[in-house]
Amino acid sequence: MRNSTFLSALGVCLLGICFETVSAADAPAVKDTMAYRPVQKDVEYETPTADEYSKCNVKVERSGKNSGWVVTGPAGQPVRRFIDTNGDNYVDQWRYYNHGLEVYRDIDSDFNNKVDQSRWLNTGGSRWGVDQNEDGRIDSWKTLSAEEATRVAIYALVQKDTRLLQTVMLGKDDIAALGISKEYSGKLLAATGQLDSKIRSVSSSSPAVTSETKWMRFDSSMPSVIPADAGTAKTDLMVYENAMAIVETRGKTELLQVGEMVRVGDVWKLTQVPRTLEDNQVTEGGILMQPSLAANTAGALVGDITPEIQKLLEELQKLDQNSPSPTAGRDALARYNKSRTEILEKLVEASHTDEERDQWRRQLIDGLTAAVQTGEFPEGINQLQSIERDMIRNELDSDLLPYVFYRRMLAEYTKDLRLATAEKRADVQKTWHKNLDTFVTRWPDAEDVPEAMQHLAIGQEFGGEIDEARKWYQTLARKHSSTTAGIRAAGALRRLDIVGKPLTLSAAGLSGGSVDVSRYRGKVVLLFFWSTWCQPCTEDLPRMRAIYNENRSRGFEIVGVNLDTTIDPVRPFLAEHDVPWPQIFEPGGLESDPAKQFGIISLPTMFLTDKTGKVTHRNVSVDDLKTLLPELLGKP
Repeated sequence: MRNSTFLSALGVCLLGICFETVSAADAPAVKDTMAYRPVQKDVEYETPTADEYSKCNVKVERSGKNSGWVVTGPAGQPVRRFIDTNGDNYVDQWRYYNHGLEVYRDIDSDFNNKVDQSRWLNTGGSRWGVDQNEDGRIDSWKTLSAEEATRVAIYALVQKDTRLLQTVMLGKDDIAALGISKEYSGKLLAATGQLDSKIRSVSSSSPAVTSETKWMRFDSSMPSVIPADAGTAKTDLMVYENAMAIVETRGKTELLQVGEMVRVGDVWKLTQVPRTLEDNQVTEGGILMQPSLAANTAGALVGDITPEIQKLLEELQKLDQNSPSPTAGRDALARYNKSRTEILEKLVEASHTDEERDQWRRQLIDGLTAAVQTGEFPEGINQLQSIERDMIRNELDSDLLPYVFYRRMLAEYTKDLRLATAEKRADVQKTWHKNLDTFVTRWPDAEDVPEAMQHLAIGQEFGGEIDEARKWYQTLARKHSSTTAGIRAAGALRRLDIVGKPLTLSAAGLSGGSVDVSRYRGKVVLLFFWSTWCQPCTEDLPRMRAIYNENRSRGFEIVGVNLDTTIDPVRPFLAEHDVPWPQIFEPGGLESDPAKQFGIISLPTMFLTDKTGKVTHRNVSVDDLKTLLPELLGKP
């Protein structure tokens, strides 16, 4: 839903209310103000759950020319502000908060009812993006730190978004602004050109960059200055010689070489596309800075990486690049995981700071957990237990103790479930839920608590204990509302309580534009959450298509919500199976906005509405449709 359609006028028509004569009793409903989201996706902000709306308030604010609404949460903290800054009676700033601090702001700076600037603030960061053509995508940056520039670059690689990557690459105008000499400008333009092919090359050759890759942090030594009198440029250049980005993919952390970065005004730009370490080595210097190393420092490494650590990193990179395939056999996989564990243990020992040690311990723990879960290295359980015992014995009271406790517990559960007979699986689940409860009680503030609560809630729901599941969802949504698990929990509560309520969903359509379920009022609607990898969904299609063709003329409609991670397989699948009904698609699969909005935990999930748009059933099957549709559609 675009912000330009939101609360069209503060003085003339704000949710249909005359602002000059407004009173507290006239405030818009909290649920209406919560329907609007930041234009940019990369924002973590607080949203009260539906159960908390009664504890929230919407109040009028005025300060000079500024006027608008402030929405406060259950604890009285601000969660939204919608402001008219120029007194023209139209909203031109949409502000979003997290834990009482503003973290993001959409801005209509030319007052034409369309967002053209987006700012991340306070704990949300320092980015300030400009959307010149007002299409919802950042075209350039007014402010961008080096750390955030690498974050944007990695996100662009993951999304294969050439246009977004272009915004953080050093361009022709930047080179002219800095006065970089011709000796360097041609090389720079060559390094930052042909982004489409370079993105494809990185995506196809690097296991560290997939659709599931997440930026974790920026890593580099301190920035350097190339003085103007060095002849490189007409002005002093502030440069990071060789920045790195630490990313995570399916629990495995990797280093990506961002390379040389240069500051242009208040924006940091990249001079090459991030890539994996070439020939297992960090490339020193860049186009602008090519150091001449003295003999006694020829073996020195970029930044704070010592020769010992660099050697271990090279061994780790080489090992991962030559990792055995899943079909290589248990012995080969076990040897690989054992060797990887030994290298990571050496990296822990070779580290000189607590932060570095924790970083490598986390990667060691993650690697062991993943290897146990996939069945490649069941012996990893013993090592996880040993790490946990060492921390307890040495009284290492840090965030790592609950971190390893949770992953050891998860690895044990996965292993036990894989080995259990059908009769014993219920016992394994019972032990798992008991351990999760212990973890949540012992470390209520640990980073994995939201995920643990989510496992508990989903387990209870699958087990048919809906009231118990609802309690966990409520606690999760209340205490961890800004997390992904908390957002999904709020959606699950919405799904569990949706019968008898109007079905509202408006999202991007697969064929462009948007699909709004409310437009089908007057018809009986089946909202069908599915994916191409869901076998029951595929098996149901022939009967669904027959029911659709038979009843469409009588006022029956199906709206599909595809939950594939990427769009690539969706259109060929729909063509192959001759699916005629409209489709909603937003990237992310079960983590996409439509899925989180209803806390979808299994596929297929189908809601059925009557002609007034109210949900009559929240979990129907194709067989159910045969008896339910005649009642809802009436006599032919």
